[in-house]
Amino acid sequence: MFKTNEGTIDRALRIIVGLALLAWYFMDQGQGFWHSAKLIGIIPLATGLLGTCPLYSIFGFSTCPMKKA
Repeated sequence: MFKTNEGTIDRALRIIVGLALLAWYFMDQGQGFWHSAKLIGIIPLATGLLGTCPLYSIFGFSTCPMKKA
């Protein structure tokens, strides 16, 4: 469906950051904007799991290693 444009380290960091933000959201019983802002962790988690980043595609950027022919 989408072309993979994230390397292994990039994907791992996105998954870690996404999980950390979501864990912080569920462990903290706060209120207000900053508590809800932690839900942004869904985005790096999803892009890390899928291996593709829409912004990378728009700007023609890739951290995926070049494949040898």
